[in-house]
Amino acid sequence: MSEISVQNQQQELNLKKLELAALLEITQAINANLPESALYKIYRFTLLAQLKIARLTLYVHDEEWQCKVCAGTDQDFTKVPLPDEILEVKEITKMSKLSVEKKWRCFDIVIPILHNGKVLAFILVGKIDKYSSNLDALNFLQTISNIMLVAIENHRMARQRLAQESIRREIEIAREVQSMLFPKSLPNDKDVTIHASYIPHSSIGGDYYDFIEIDADNFLFCVADVSGKGVPASLLMSNFQAGLRTMLRQNADLNTVVSELNNLIYRNAIAEKFITTFVAIYNRSTRELSYVNAGHNAPILLYEDNTHTLLNDGCTMLGVFDVLPFMNVGKVYVPEKSIVLAYTDGLTEVFDEDEAEFGIEGTIDFLQRNRYLSSKMLHLQLLREINLYNEEANFNDDITLLSCRFK
Repeated sequence: MSEISVQNQQQELNLKKLELAALLEITQAINANLPESALYKIYRFTLLAQLKIARLTLYVHDEEWQCKVCAGTDQDFTKVPLPDEILEVKEITKMSKLSVEKKWRCFDIVIPILHNGKVLAFILVGKIDKYSSNLDALNFLQTISNIMLVAIENHRMARQRLAQESIRREIEIAREVQSMLFPKSLPNDKDVTIHASYIPHSSIGGDYYDFIEIDADNFLFCVADVSGKGVPASLLMSNFQAGLRTMLRQNADLNTVVSELNNLIYRNAIAEKFITTFVAIYNRSTRELSYVNAGHNAPILLYEDNTHTLLNDGCTMLGVFDVLPFMNVGKVYVPEKSIVLAYTDGLTEVFDEDEAEFGIEGTIDFLQRNRYLSSKMLHLQLLREINLYNEEANFNDDITLLSCRFK
């Protein structure tokens, strides 16, 4: 065997050792479950030190194309977007064959990294030696890069799965919290029939309704709407409910109860969280309804003759000011065969194809036409009415209805 042949074999053996060392370096880093930033650093060191590549840039598609590795270049490519000519490359290509700006001429080769037919990254290498310029070496570079980038992609997908699982669990917790807030039963007795419906816009809504028996003569009912959705909204609403029930055991004066609720929400709410609510106490003996409307949609009191009153008296929404700037406790006599409908803005803020709002006028008109329906059918038909108002409606908020039919 000639001396040249022996030298070539030795050189080939040395190159294979370099490749094995590089492959070992990368796989050990992947198996160590290192973060992406550490993997990119090891990848950079391996290619520069082990494979003797002098200029290197790695662009990875992570929602958009980003330069993750840049070494040996005068230009900082981390701030330079990839040109379209490179984005169209699907196989190992010499830079000289592409019509690119001069700054890209510092690189000799473009190597796309593909996985399942999708381009994950582009490697740009320049000032390469005899080894890294041959096709076998470039194929190895492509392979080792593919191994690392697929591992990073798998890590990213695993993190996404964990995040989705965390969100799913958060939704489950919020659902459980919310389901515990609603009363288990509502009265249907000689004085009143109360019925409620709740249609969440998403998995977890921010609406709430309640009924609380205070004593033999008095009971409280309310509807509320928290800004926002999810766990923060459900936790804030649970604070609201706990505070309401605690205060009622101590004092049934609405002025005091609502003022204290405002203080509670103001102290416990996260930034930009507030509550609008309608809270009312009905006295069975006197038929007097005392109420506070805290920035909420005005409930409708519909009389037997189909005239109506809007229950507007009250204060601002809760949780915005440390002390409510004003407070009016409304009082109204409720004749026999009257109906009160309290609701959240998801009911009225429905628009038809001409952008006309269903609104409170549409709600009043519906009540006047359907007042003799049973409470359950009244709710079902009202929800059907707003669906018909916009057959392609994609409601932007929760819908809560609470009706009191006074006998």
